[in-house]
Amino acid sequence: MSKRKFAVIGHPIGHTMSPFIHQRLFELAKTEGEYVTLDVAPEELPVKIKELNTLAGYNVTIPNKQNIIPFLDKLNKKAELYGSVNTVKNGDVREGFTTDPDGFLKALQSGGVDFSGRVLIVGCGGVARTFVYEAVLAHCSVTIAVRPEDVPVQQALAAEVEQKVAGTKVNMCLISQIKGNYDLLVNATPIGMYPKTDAMVVDDKTVSRCAAVFDAVYNPLDTKLLQCAKANGSTAVGGMAMLVWQAAVSHEIWDGSVYSADDIHQLVEDSANELKKMF
Repeated sequence: MSKRKFAVIGHPIGHTMSPFIHQRLFELAKTEGEYVTLDVAPEELPVKIKELNTLAGYNVTIPNKQNIIPFLDKLNKKAELYGSVNTVKNGDVREGFTTDPDGFLKALQSGGVDFSGRVLIVGCGGVARTFVYEAVLAHCSVTIAVRPEDVPVQQALAAEVEQKVAGTKVNMCLISQIKGNYDLLVNATPIGMYPKTDAMVVDDKTVSRCAAVFDAVYNPLDTKLLQCAKANGSTAVGGMAMLVWQAAVSHEIWDGSVYSADDIHQLVEDSANELKKMF
């Protein structure tokens, strides 16, 4: 009997950790599955969808997270709220999910971060949307901080969230004007990512006023921001934990697989070591 086939689709797909992470997740759950990479441009989706429908399931990355939606029969509530899909389960019904929020929440939980109180989110791009929505849904007090040139995008994101989540107020400021103490600082920018690993999205003083720090950057595993947080005695969680947890939630959707925090912690370390081989 041939193995069930799964894939990640994107364009350009380039170097991706997905096959390594998902193959390990199949092994950990003792389920059978072959996981491949497929380069699919948005304009190719109408032609490629027949092939995608033969898969047991697949993950979706940039630039297809919105483009895949018209080809699906159903979206779960979070995918509908975000207007974004990163996981598809095929069957009688082709259903789209977004596991990014779950990956974020599980990464915080397994890292010992209490997701409450005052949350500062730096950045306003795609991944920032996930963090802002989850923070307001958790009834946190949310502030988005950006560079001056990103203010229009910041304002649009705040307005969207306030419209979609009733009774919400999203605070805004410039990175240079961050004041006060926060329970959690979230870096939703690529600042500090390889090869510019000496960069930090905020200064040391700001980090010292944050009880916990989450950095969405996963290469390197231990960014300068996380090192600074640890030096200040703050709880620090990196982006590789989110990457692995959101992949694990895909397997939960496909097979009902369950993973322990220890399993995922080990896979985070192994994935970081695998990533080093790529660069």
